[in-house]
Amino acid sequence: MKPLPLPLPLPLPLPPPPAPTHVWMMRVTGCVMLECRVELAFVVGASVIPHPDKVEKGGEDAYFIHDYGGGVLGVADGVSGWAAEDVDPALYSRELMAHASNAAASEEMESNARLLLHKAHSATCSIGAATAIVAILDRSGTLHVANVGDCGLRILRNGKVVFATSPQQHYFDCPYQFSSSEGGQSASDAAVFKAELLKGDTIVLGSDGLFDNVYDRDIESTLSVFGGSDQESAERTMALAILANKHSRDETYESPYSREAIQQGLDLPWWKKILGKKLTGGKVDDITVLVGHVVDAEILPKPTPSLVSADLVDSSPDSAAATDVEAPPSKDESPADVPDQFPEGLAESWA
Repeated sequence: MKPLPLPLPLPLPLPPPPAPTHVWMMRVTGCVMLECRVELAFVVGASVIPHPDKVEKGGEDAYFIHDYGGGVLGVADGVSGWAAEDVDPALYSRELMAHASNAAASEEMESNARLLLHKAHSATCSIGAATAIVAILDRSGTLHVANVGDCGLRILRNGKVVFATSPQQHYFDCPYQFSSSEGGQSASDAAVFKAELLKGDTIVLGSDGLFDNVYDRDIESTLSVFGGSDQESAERTMALAILANKHSRDETYESPYSREAIQQGLDLPWWKKILGKKLTGGKVDDITVLVGHVVDAEILPKPTPSLVSADLVDSSPDSAAATDVEAPPSKDESPADVPDQFPEGLAESWA
């Protein structure tokens, strides 16, 4: 993911890195039981699989889950391009979500998702940038959503996706983003939605690492395996995260990411297509998934002290190989001039 072309800031001192581990993948899973005080509420599961090169620091995505009203959820994706300026992209996304969580229960919020993003953005002091989405379920069962960038949300009813957000971007792989420098977006640029939810509905909230690698039909088929019980909340999110991670590493997979690249003009030259080749592959990225199942609030127990737990999982180094993201063509270049400079994950395959 590319940052906006902004003046280079002075980097902040970075915190000491965590102790190195021998694992290639970290899964963070958890289940949150929201407080019994509204008519409808979410039972939420969360899973995170970091980019294979960013496992030691837990990736650059961040999320929060708050029990205000029927539940408040948020996901932010740190813009990885800032790493080239010696800035840890995770700092901005984590601080942004921490401020959003702190502001979620304030009386002035009144289920205003755009205001929640504004409060979080205004309070964030770290250098960097991030995309972000927040979703608030109010006491009447109305879902309020505000989104800046390419994080996304899906609403499923009776097992089918009935609503999907669309990514906001300046050009391919350069989404709208909150930023510490001039030129970034503000909460006024957010796409805002409202939807009336019913008992049994499910929402899926995630970073682009999810939606670049799985189609809506994949989400439908994966969640259909599970029921709506709170015991299965973590399993639902883990299943989606693992599927997205599998697709992200498959150079022959025709992913949403590779299809969008073709639509934006980043395709193979015509002579390679005549030979039967095509542009394929997923996007290797941090993958964050939240799944909220709508239930009657009176069946929910009081919130548990533990929010999430972490599992470290060994994975083959060969399957975890990744390279740095390459910059897109400049304004003076057309995609046809640089047919071999594709973003990370895309590759040539036989049609």
